[in-house]
Amino acid sequence: MTDETAGIPVILFVQSGAESPVDKFDQRIIALLRADARLSVTEVARQVSLSRSAVSERIRQLEASGVIQGYHARIAEPTSVAVRAYLELFYTGGRCEQYVERMRVFPEVRRCSGISGETDMMVYVEAPSMQRLAEVRGEIENFPGVYKVKTHVLVKDWLM
Repeated sequence: MTDETAGIPVILFVQSGAESPVDKFDQRIIALLRADARLSVTEVARQVSLSRSAVSERIRQLEASGVIQGYHARIAEPTSVAVRAYLELFYTGGRCEQYVERMRVFPEVRRCSGISGETDMMVYVEAPSMQRLAEVRGEIENFPGVYKVKTHVLVKDWLM
């Protein structure tokens, strides 16, 4: 982490079950970086009342221990996305990987997740219209082995 920022909004990802213990200073540093990962070390040091070198070392240790796993840009959604939905897939036979490969033909499919329980896979779709969402859903529904698809249209998201 440096004092300079590139003007790109970023999010900090933190591993919740990391093994290294974190004290109140580390917790405050993590909270500050989670809120704004572009904060300079100098600014973090000022807010936690530690020296710049102490904060820099703590951040280095948090990164080395895997508590802080990276700094990533939060990219704005394209304006052409009108509908976001999760498709709940149920299929017989096959493995998730086989269905993931089939999903790659759809640019609207952003993420596939194999999950536990009755549902075999969740597929996250961003489509320019309800019509296109229905087309993608229909094509997926016709994949060999797929016997049911449930559609869950997103109404609102809360970013954490």
